[in-house]
Order: sequence, then C-alpha cells, then structure tokens
Amino acid sequence: MARELETVDPQKSFLEFFKKEKYRQRISQMAIAGRESVTIDFEDLFAFDQSLAEKLMEKPDVFLQYASNAAREQLEIEDAEYAQKIDKITVRVVQLLGKEPLRKLGSKHLGKLVMIEAIVVRATPVRPMVMNAAFKCKRCGTLTNVEQTGPFLRAPFECSDPNCRQKGPFEFMQDESTFVDSQDLRLQERPEDLPPGQLPRTVNVKLVGSDIVDVARPGDHVSIVGIVRAVAPSKPGIGKLRTFVLHIDANSITVLGKEPEASPPTPEEEEKILALARDPWVHRKIMNSIAPSIYGYEHIKEAIMYLLFGGVSKSLPDITVRGEINTLLIGDPGTAKSQLLQYVARIAPRGLYTSGRGTTAAGLTAAVIREKGGSMSLEAGALVLADKGIACIDEMDKMRPEDRVAIHEAMEQHTVSVAKGGIVATLNARTAILAAANPSLGRYEPHRTVAENISLPVTILSRFDLIFVLRDIPNKDSDAKMLEHILEIHKRGASPLEAQIEPDLLRKYISYAKTIKPVLSSAAAKRLGEFYLAMRSASETEGSPVAITARQLESLVRIAEARARVALRKEVTAEDAEAAIAIMKRSLEEVGIDVSSAKMDIDLIMTGKPKSVRDKLQVVLSVLVEMEKEIGMVEKAALVSELESKHQIPKAETERMLNQLLREGTIYEPREGYLKKT
Repeated sequence: MARELETVDPQKSFLEFFKKEKYRQRISQMAIAGRESVTIDFEDLFAFDQSLAEKLMEKPDVFLQYASNAAREQLEIEDAEYAQKIDKITVRVVQLLGKEPLRKLGSKHLGKLVMIEAIVVRATPVRPMVMNAAFKCKRCGTLTNVEQTGPFLRAPFECSDPNCRQKGPFEFMQDESTFVDSQDLRLQERPEDLPPGQLPRTVNVKLVGSDIVDVARPGDHVSIVGIVRAVAPSKPGIGKLRTFVLHIDANSITVLGKEPEASPPTPEEEEKILALARDPWVHRKIMNSIAPSIYGYEHIKEAIMYLLFGGVSKSLPDITVRGEINTLLIGDPGTAKSQLLQYVARIAPRGLYTSGRGTTAAGLTAAVIREKGGSMSLEAGALVLADKGIACIDEMDKMRPEDRVAIHEAMEQHTVSVAKGGIVATLNARTAILAAANPSLGRYEPHRTVAENISLPVTILSRFDLIFVLRDIPNKDSDAKMLEHILEIHKRGASPLEAQIEPDLLRKYISYAKTIKPVLSSAAAKRLGEFYLAMRSASETEGSPVAITARQLESLVRIAEARARVALRKEVTAEDAEAAIAIMKRSLEEVGIDVSSAKMDIDLIMTGKPKSVRDKLQVVLSVLVEMEKEIGMVEKAALVSELESKHQIPKAETERMLNQLLREGTIYEPREGYLKKT
C-alpha cells in the first residue's frame, strides 16, 4: 500500500526523470541558450516509467503541466537566477512510439496526444497571441488579469477591486499583457500514405511558442506531436453548430524533409563518400547507378548525373549567373522518358515530378489565395517547392502556351515573380529542370529541323543547356540486348543490373558534393575557350550559320563544374572541360544540325529557322518586291516560274515557302492567285 502512495504523485516521477544525466544537461543548456522549453524523447520516458508515459498520452493536458512544474524545479537547482526570469517551462515531446494516420483521426482521439507525419501545404505569417490579458477598469483604474484560452479575447466578468465591483467598461492594456508567437499550418497527407483512389485529407495545426513557429515551410515533410482538439464553428445569429471541426494543438514539430541541409552524413557515411570520390572510375559508377533498370542511354545518364550535381552559381553585384543545368529529352514514344524523370525526382534531394497536361501556370509558380479573413496569401507551386532541387516536367509539349511561359523566368533567372491581388513578390526557384517532350508528329523525323520536330517555342529551347533526341531506330544488335534486358526484368521481378551505389548513399553523396564549389583552372578555361572560338570562327565566313552562342559557353562551364563536383574536386581540370565539350557536341549534333547544309547551326534553337531557309526566304521576298515595283500585284504563277528559271529554286519548295510566308503574315493575297508584300 505504501508503495502505491509513493507512485501517486506524477510530478515527483517527472522530477526523478529530469534528474537523469541527459536531461540535466538539456535543462542546464536552456539557461545558456535562453530557451523556455525542454524536449523529451518519448522512448526515454517509456523506458523510465511505462504507466507515466501511457498517462501522458491519455491526459496530456494534466500531465504536461506536471512535467512542466518538475522541469521548473530542476531548473531552480541547475540555475536559480534564470528560473526566476521565466514564467513557465514548456515541455515538448518528440517521437511517440506509433504514428497515427491523418485520415484515421476522429472522436476517439479528442484530448489525446498523437503523432502524425504529413506535408505542410500552407503556413500563415507568425502572429502574436495574447496569453494573459490585462484590463483596466475605466471607472476606478484597477488592473485585472485574465488568463486567455480559446479563439476570442475574454474581458473580466467584474472589476477586481472590492470597492468598485462594476461589470465594466474595461480597456485592454497591451503593455501589461503577455504575448506569445503563434502560427497556423495546414497539413496534407503524404502521397505514399494515400489509399488508392482517395483525395488527400488535410488538417489544421496550431503552433504556439517562439521556438516552434517558422520551423517548417510549405513543401516540408514534418512529424508533429500534439493534442487533438475539436471546436464548434459558430454561425452568426444561430449559434454554434453540432458538428465540430478537428484541429491539432502542436506540442512539438520535427522537419523530416528531403532537404539536403537537414541531415549531414554520419562519420561512417562520410568515410564511404570520400572512399567513393577517390575511385578513379567514380563518374562511371554513378552513371551506372542512375536508373539501372533502364537499358542503355549512356550519354543521357551522364547528362542526368551533371544535372543532379549542378554547377556553381555566381552572385555578382549586378547580375547572378545560374549554376543549375537544364536538360530536355525529346523522344519517340516508348523510349523510357517518363521512367527516367520519375527516377530522378525520387533520387534528387528535393525532387518533384509533374506532368504537363493539366498543370497550370499557378500550379508551377505560385497561386494567390484568399484567406478566410479576406486577406491574400501565397501558396507555393512546384518550381518554388523544388527550390535547390530538381523539377521534372513530363509532356512539356502538351502544356498550354500561356502556362509554359511561366517556366521561362524560373529557367534563366531562377526566381518566380507574382503580381496579383495586391501581392507583389519574387520567390526563389533555384531549380534544375529536367523536361521531356514528344516530337510534334508523334515520331522524330530526321530530315526535318528540330524546330519543326518539336512543338516547343524557340524561347524555351534556347534556355536548355543540353537537348537530346531519343530515337527508336530498329537495330539488330541493340534490339537483342534490350529484349534480353526487359525479359530478364519480367522473369526475375528485379533489375538484372544492380546499382553500384545504393540510392540512399547516392542522395547523401549528392548533398555532400553540393557543398563543394569548384573553380575553373587555367587549363580548363583555355580548352573551353579554344572550342568556343573554333565554333564561332566557323561562322565568320559569310553565309555560314552561327554554330554556338554565349549561352552555350556558360552551359559548358556549368557542366565542367558539375563533373569536377562529382569527384569532389576543388578545381575544374582540362579533363572535365573535354568531357563537357564532348557532351555539348553530342547535344548540338543531335539538334543543332541544319539539315540542308549539314553545318551546325545554333540559330535553329535560337530562332527556329536554319540559315539556309532564312536565305531562301530572303531571295523569295526580294524577287517579289522587285516584281511588285514593276506590275503592282504579282501573279503567283509568274513568281514561281521566275524563281525557278533565275534562282534555281524548285517549284514545290517555292510553294512551301510562300505558304509559310502567308501563314506568318509577311505577304498576303489581295486577290485569288495574286500576292503582295504586307
């Protein structure tokens, strides 16, 4: 019986718990850091006293108060001076033994302590909330303090001065009241926890206390421990409704996110990372670990490797130069484009996958949303959520043109600007973009130019560092290997090629490499310069196309930096420059070839028409203008025969060019069969 009496007082049990070495340290550190809260690991408490831990979960309000008092007692022993300064200590509990699925929260959880894991979709600004309000009686001037709970500010029932005892009026005294920071979050179920075919559920979370507000940003995965509450919404003039709305009063919040900065590698992992970097074949190893179940595509996996690691961004006083690399894959159907994109979104620290059809500009950049109170707030879209990560955009050619424009700014300037509903903001979107598109005719036509093959505007093509064409060409040898590879996957239910580096370690390796900022060595700079000038000088001769522009030179530098980063090198070597040049040449050859003159022509990407076509159009127009001076309106047949006899342009080609000029509105038909320059 005596034993039972001893265990009755929970405050004593908590005090014993706080006397353990680990928590004495935590409590003594509070004074040094100036904090007002102490964190408990639930497992420690459970190991210390199981019934106490269970009661804490059942009646969190009462038992957290006991814990708070006990922590206060312990703090008085450790640092009496600091204990006098603060009113109360908040005890925060982390890592309960089991997590509750968000959609299972219901009436049986009311008032209980639960842990949920979810994604933050929206966060309000931090606002001060009054905890203890001071009111001054307007008749006698006495101050009355009222502890505040619930959503509304409550005035005292009557004046506290026994001689006055009036029921009011009262004036709220802001300077005498105590405030605390508060913030509301909206959480949504994580996609992996969703049962098939269901919409994700959301729950609101209230955060109170300066140490837990502003910890999580929209897009973060968080684990929240808190008490489930229900509030009856009230309708004006009717009163409170019978159905209540659930929300959670957060006790502690931990960010789990895919953030690379969140978890530095452990010493063992760091050793593994450094050992990998010393391997002379590290580039090959990482390339083989990227989507090992997808057969072939060496050069594309190499490009994806550079994209994952990224170059170094430079911030100068007047401009910033982006470091992230953008890559576009154009390919025939069935060339595993979407699979590659899905894989990259999974492996990248902070990767997002979205498909073009049904994605709007607001969904990609930022939406302006009207809050309940009538104020406007921003909700981040995909490119902003993938800040410092990778956004994979599939089916880019299926997007509506007005939505696609939203990506331009993010690709080159790495910001997203919004001016809507009184909100003018520029958000960061330092995102590498990996996009995939299908050729406009369904299959890639080798004898047509890239601009004709891709239904993407030139403005967006020129912003990609690397563009690759995945062509599905029948070939006996490669088809046999591919067949074996695919059948093997179906037979074994596993990939025939094992990844040489586990995805988890690869993700840590990428985060680790991002801290290194390689610098161009003079040898590498010289090599890149030679290549650039050689390609430019090829264009100096009159009439030859422009092979390369300054944008490509910047891309080359970024790729070389990314390659140095893969090997964790501080300096970009000539070898890195060679590799960058090789992959850039491969990309330019696939897309920047002017089909009719077989010269490299970057203008294909920059303006959408190769040089040879532009020259011929020029001829057609000049002949048309000449003839117009003589006869006014030009008969189409006469123009065609003139071009055929004097300029050797075949009839069919003239017809095609005239149709193009008509479409573009450069010339028009005043009468059937007659042409005139606009």
